[in-house]
Amino acid sequence: MAEDKVFPYPNLALPQEHYTLLQSTLSHLHEHSRHALLTGIEADQMAPYYKSIAATGAVSLDQTVLDKLEKQNKEELERLDQKLKDAEETEGESDIADALRAKASYLTQIGERETAIEAQKLALEKTPGLGSRIDIVLTLVRIGFFFGDHDLISTNLTKAEELIDQGGDWDRRNRLKVYRGLHLLSIRQFKRAGELFIDALSTFTATELLPYNDFVALTVISGTLTLTRVDLKKKIIGAPEVNSVLPELPTLSDLTKSLYDCHYDKFFVALATLEQTHLLPSRLLAPHSRFYVREMRILAYAQLLQSYQSLTLESLAGAFGVTVDFVDTELSRFIASGRLHATIDRVHGIVETNRPALKNAQTETVVRKGDILLNSVQRLSKVLY
Repeated sequence: MAEDKVFPYPNLALPQEHYTLLQSTLSHLHEHSRHALLTGIEADQMAPYYKSIAATGAVSLDQTVLDKLEKQNKEELERLDQKLKDAEETEGESDIADALRAKASYLTQIGERETAIEAQKLALEKTPGLGSRIDIVLTLVRIGFFFGDHDLISTNLTKAEELIDQGGDWDRRNRLKVYRGLHLLSIRQFKRAGELFIDALSTFTATELLPYNDFVALTVISGTLTLTRVDLKKKIIGAPEVNSVLPELPTLSDLTKSLYDCHYDKFFVALATLEQTHLLPSRLLAPHSRFYVREMRILAYAQLLQSYQSLTLESLAGAFGVTVDFVDTELSRFIASGRLHATIDRVHGIVETNRPALKNAQTETVVRKGDILLNSVQRLSKVLY
C-alpha cells in the first residue's frame, strides 16, 4: 500500500443518509437518501452495515442483495488472509504490515465495526512508518465519526497529535486540524472548531472526511457565530476560498453578508432558512441547532444595541422584520439571563443599553489583580520571616 494513500473508508456520507431516513420531519429527502444509502452500501460491499441499518427500520432488507454482499465479503477476506499468510511465510515485516493494513482497510470499508477496530490496532502495532501509523490512527477517528463513538474519536485524536508531534508532515498536520475541528463542532465547541477550520481553509486535503464545499460551509457557520465583525470580514467574507464556494451556498452568503452589513431583517430570514436547510438536516449540527440559532440572534441584537444608548421597540422590531411583541419577549428573556446588557421600558416602548463603562471594568480588573498580588506577598513574607 502506498505510504501516502488515504482511502475514504468508511464512507462518512452514509451515516448522514441513514440519519435523514430516521427523521420524519425530513420525509421530503427520504427518497434521495434511501437511494444514496443503498447505492453506497452496494458500492463498498457493506453487508455488516446493511444488516445493522435494516434493523433500525431505515431500509428494508433485500435478502438477495445481502447474500451477494456477504459472498463478496467472504471472497475478498479469504484473498486478503491468503495474502497475509504468504507475506508471513516468505516476505519481510514491511510486506506483512502492508497485508495487515489492506485487511483492516477492507473491514473498515464494509462497516464491520469491532473487527475493523481490532484489525486497525493490529496494523498499527506492526506498521513501522510514522506517516502510515498516523493514517491508521486517523482511520480509527473516522470509524468513530461513522458510528458516533466519541470515546474512540477522542482517544485517537490524542494519539494522532502525539504521533504528529514526533515528526508528522505538513499534509497530515493540516488534515488533523480538520479532524479535530469536526470533533469540536460535534461537542458544541464552535469557537475552537472555527479557528482550526480557518487555519486549514487554504490547505484543505481531508476529502476522505468530508467534501470541500461541506468543509467551507462548516467554516462559515462556525466563523459567523464566533468571529468579531472585523475578523468576519477578513477571514470569511474576504477569503477567496470561501468566495469561490459561496455562489453554491446562497443561504450562507446571505447570512454572513446581511449580518456584516447590518441588514437584520434579511439576516433573520437567512438564519431561519439556514436552520431548515443546513442545521436540522445535519447529523452533526442538528443537536446544536437551537443553541446556534439562539446565539446568532443574541449576536445580532447585541451588534445593533451597541450602536445606540436607546431606541424604540418599534424601530428595533422594524429592523429585524418582526413584531414588537416578539422582540419584547425575546429581549426580555436574553436580558434576564444576562446575555444582553439593556433594560426595557415597556410603558414608553424604549430599550436602553446599560453596558458597563470600559474604564470601570479596567479599574475593577486592576483592583482585583492588586488584591491577589498583595495576598501573595503577605504569604511570601510569612514564609521568609
